[in-house]
Amino acid sequence: MTVTVTPSNTATPSSTATPSNADTEATLAELAEVAAKLDAANALAYTRERFLIPPNLVYLDGNSLGVLPAAVPAAVEDAVHRHWGNGLISSWFEEGWWDAPLRIGERIAPLLGAAAGQVVVGDSTSVQLFNTLMAAARLRPGRRVLLTDPAHFPTDAYLTDSVAGLLGLEVRRVPASEAPAVLAEIGGDVCVVSYPIVDYRTGELWDLPGVTRAAHGAGAVVLWDLCHGVGAMPIGLDEAEVDFAVGCTYKYLSGGPGSPAFSYAAARHQDTMQYPLTGWNGHADPFAMQDAYKPADGIARARIGTPPMLSLLSLEAALSAFDGVDLNELRAASLSLTGFFIECCDAALAELGFEVATPRVAGRRGSQVALRHRDAVRLVPELARRSVLCDKREPDVLRCGFNALYNTHRDALTAVRALRDLVG
Repeated sequence: MTVTVTPSNTATPSSTATPSNADTEATLAELAEVAAKLDAANALAYTRERFLIPPNLVYLDGNSLGVLPAAVPAAVEDAVHRHWGNGLISSWFEEGWWDAPLRIGERIAPLLGAAAGQVVVGDSTSVQLFNTLMAAARLRPGRRVLLTDPAHFPTDAYLTDSVAGLLGLEVRRVPASEAPAVLAEIGGDVCVVSYPIVDYRTGELWDLPGVTRAAHGAGAVVLWDLCHGVGAMPIGLDEAEVDFAVGCTYKYLSGGPGSPAFSYAAARHQDTMQYPLTGWNGHADPFAMQDAYKPADGIARARIGTPPMLSLLSLEAALSAFDGVDLNELRAASLSLTGFFIECCDAALAELGFEVATPRVAGRRGSQVALRHRDAVRLVPELARRSVLCDKREPDVLRCGFNALYNTHRDALTAVRALRDLVG
């Protein structure tokens, strides 16, 4: 995508002068023309047809639950009626159910910048986080500190405390921006460094390569939560030499509500990592029903229990929405959307008490824009009544998530106009 809105790539705030309503309307009319040009120039415009978007709906909540991909209903119907209804138990092998966690992991791996044999899908994000964090900490015995984000998503925070309690470790909460400096000071005590790639409240993108280098320089291993990044941008796990990563599949991957999470483990750790949840699916010979656990080779040992097959097959179909999509092109489209939205907010909402909480510098934001406003909690349901869906984080954050596979610049402007009508 080559057309951009210049202010989206700078850190320069909007003017403090208060424009008249007529001036603002004129600016919005100009922005409508810009939106049309940007949407016409969007090289990924064709992917919108890969989703079943309700008519006249502006959906900016794909950072919570992605839109239904068009390929999913038929795949689920086939799984229910043919696989389950007719094939019954034979479908575990005749229809490839048993291999699905590894097969679908291979579909996700390119979206992570990961080579084959390092990603598996199954179980929830919380289960994957616990299992992976425990395995990561066990790789550095004798070190007593888990370094993590004070603003991490609650599940990550709760599980970090749980793992620390089980292993007798200390949790230190340090912002990602300060992690390299802290690691330089106390790194010898740190076993695991655990951060999100994107702050779920503000949409700020953290420095995955930089924090990973700092962790390795201190002799620690790193675990990244990719829930708010996978499917929205290139990630480059192998290039950055990341050790472990976990992510959900129901946000930008549009796998469906409760779709299973994935776990990434770098190949160099797979022979020595020890997961605490040693379920039968991760056994070297699961159908031998042996009394003692023997881990499978490679990433297969990260499997735990019987996978949720209907959700897995739904996810597999959903991933076809990424067929032929260049992730760099996807990232450019995402930045154009979020940048244009910020420009529209500056033009129409700044004088009404809205503050952009997401970094204006393109390289420092994910694929969402967070707005602060004292009435954010009230505004979200009122926007929904106007067919604009986003979400909130109490007490004052309104989050607008953009999926460049289906959102448009027109969506961005429509949402801003709706907010202006509600507050102005």
